[in-house]
Amino acid sequence: MNGEIVYNTAYNGSKRFTQWNVDHTNATDFGTVLDDYMERGIDLNEQLIRNRPSTFFMKVSGEAMIDAGIFNGDIVIVDRSVKAVNGKIVIAILCGEMLIRRLEKTFNKTRLIPETRKLSPIDIDPSAADFSIWGVVTYCIHAM
Repeated sequence: MNGEIVYNTAYNGSKRFTQWNVDHTNATDFGTVLDDYMERGIDLNEQLIRNRPSTFFMKVSGEAMIDAGIFNGDIVIVDRSVKAVNGKIVIAILCGEMLIRRLEKTFNKTRLIPETRKLSPIDIDPSAADFSIWGVVTYCIHAM
């Protein structure tokens, strides 16, 4: 063995690898032509995560956001460094319970709006100490 392979515990991405590092065969004599058009594979961590220390994956339980395309059992990517502004889908903590809802902020009113007709909006009392925005949903991953 000419060199040792050392595996790190931390994920460093795939930027240092290209398709040229992948072994392939030339069974149809088109390999050399096609190899010119090969690109580096897609790394979903690089594509979907902007700020790694503040990003979390959460599994959705419930049907409060089905009209927004977020279904029971989906995985949402939540970034705690993104500012929660009007219209964003957020993870909110209300009375110790985590909720996924759309944030609606007006001049003197804050509401959590579900994206289903089965649930009603939640009006938030501004002086309530038991309410906070935990993070902003940036992506949703679900099976087809």
